[in-house]
Amino acid sequence: MPRISAATIGEHRAQTRDRILQAVARLSRVQGIDAISMTDVANEAVITRTVLYNYYPDKAALLLAFTERVTSYFIESYERELPAGASPADRLRVFVRLQLTGLLAHPHPGAADLGAALGPDAYQQLAEHVAPMQRILVEILESGIESAAFQILDVEATARMILAVIGAERVPLISGTVTVETAGELVTGFVLRALGNTAPSTPLSRSSRSSFSEGPAESP
Repeated sequence: MPRISAATIGEHRAQTRDRILQAVARLSRVQGIDAISMTDVANEAVITRTVLYNYYPDKAALLLAFTERVTSYFIESYERELPAGASPADRLRVFVRLQLTGLLAHPHPGAADLGAALGPDAYQQLAEHVAPMQRILVEILESGIESAAFQILDVEATARMILAVIGAERVPLISGTVTVETAGELVTGFVLRALGNTAPSTPLSRSSRSSFSEGPAESP
């Protein structure tokens, strides 16, 4: 096993955690998150299972850590891609595209199957880890209401429905029957019409491309 060069034990542990999460990112693109085993991760990270369990006692803890990193990277990507003054509609387009790109980059089962695999407690923690992404969507919808771009009766319920529409593209994306670009156009078109916004897309929403598929654990 190759040594990890680090000045301190803290840096050494941070590097090892990063290697482990990079391994999860790579494996998730090939096998899907639900199919990954702790042995797979240890082999991919070139560490022993004992070392892996010293950092993450079980698969649920490992997936929670990976989800936290994915969420952080999503937020960074979202903020990086939007110039100041972007309209609510353009913000929504970027949000949808990043979500779809993430679904394709790191495939995972639907909420019900994932909840059954992790158990109720771990699944609740997982939901809390992705809450910041949901708050971004709520803020987009609220800004659309304030600017009269969207017509919404219940923001929280509308956010849940939008996430459900995005999630409905999971299987078509993974199977390759649609691309992120096509799915993004379908979802944003449907959602914007439902919100009462029929404005055409802008150069920002047509030309902007995300590096989210590169993987949060291997980002610069």
